[in-house]
Amino acid sequence: MSTTLRAGTPANPALDFVLPPALAAHEPPEARGLARDGVRLLVSHGGRPPAHHRFTDLPALLEPGDLIVVNNSATLPAAVRLDRLAVHFSTAREDGTWLVELRRRTAGTTEPYGGCEPGEWLPLPGRATLRLIQRETPRLWRARLDRDVETYLRAHGAPIRYAYVPRDWPIEAYQTVFATVPGSAEMPSAGRPFSAGLVTALVARGVQIAPITLHTGVASPEKDEPPYAERYAVPAATARLVNLTRRSGGQVVAAGTTVVRALETAVAGDGLVAASAGWTGHVVTPDTGVRAVTGLITGLHEPRSSHLMMLTAIAGTGALASAYEEALREGYLWHEFGDTHLILSETP
Repeated sequence: MSTTLRAGTPANPALDFVLPPALAAHEPPEARGLARDGVRLLVSHGGRPPAHHRFTDLPALLEPGDLIVVNNSATLPAAVRLDRLAVHFSTAREDGTWLVELRRRTAGTTEPYGGCEPGEWLPLPGRATLRLIQRETPRLWRARLDRDVETYLRAHGAPIRYAYVPRDWPIEAYQTVFATVPGSAEMPSAGRPFSAGLVTALVARGVQIAPITLHTGVASPEKDEPPYAERYAVPAATARLVNLTRRSGGQVVAAGTTVVRALETAVAGDGLVAASAGWTGHVVTPDTGVRAVTGLITGLHEPRSSHLMMLTAIAGTGALASAYEEALREGYLWHEFGDTHLILSETP
């Protein structure tokens, strides 16, 4: 197993490393004999050495008055399978069209499909038809289904999965305890380890929890590319709690990179978070920095991904490299069903 990480160049501050296939989480932790909140939790806290915990330790790792901001987006069964193709529904647009990704079905998985032309119609299960309008990005089409998409997906869709998850799991395996607003193509996975009991323990500790909404689009397992614009909403009550917590000296911990993206989009010129909603194409890097959050709960991310740039902006390159070396050495598990990482600043 390679555990060598190297910091990237200033133009690419993400860390680069080799991820052994054995460290992919192939199934939910419940299938491995664990509770949702029983996964491992690696803790990075300023310049301190990385520490090993379980996710159930989270209340003891935070202080009364700290705030966790969570994503309440619920996951859609966004994959529709045809004989040779799969259609991954990604993002709803205001005009009723959707961004979709076409993927060729292979033995047990899918791969990008570059065929089809604008104006082409695809017959889908349930006698539905999908019209391809135009390419929105090199891999995403703007398309229109001849019926309500969310209703159709509930009847004919399945959760999106990639090659490292060899079998289907029910949609419930892809929902978090905070999921109340349907719209994500893929699970906001940093929220998955939270259980009702753990939320109760956090509240009893004096840690507040507040929601934002950001609907995630489809990931790109084959490409190192930045995220595209996604729908988000930061409620006024959440904005007030973030600002109050920062003024009081508490930690504002984002449960997921989606939360960081939403909050950092909503930061006004005075450095305060304001109620905000719409579309965000904001990408957090060490150059842009972070102003709203002081900590992050997240999974372990692929080499060279844009998420690692965000983590570097919060933790610093050296601390993040040290954490990932430790995670690789100790056999932490990657991806949406894997282990977790808590990053805290030395001082909020």
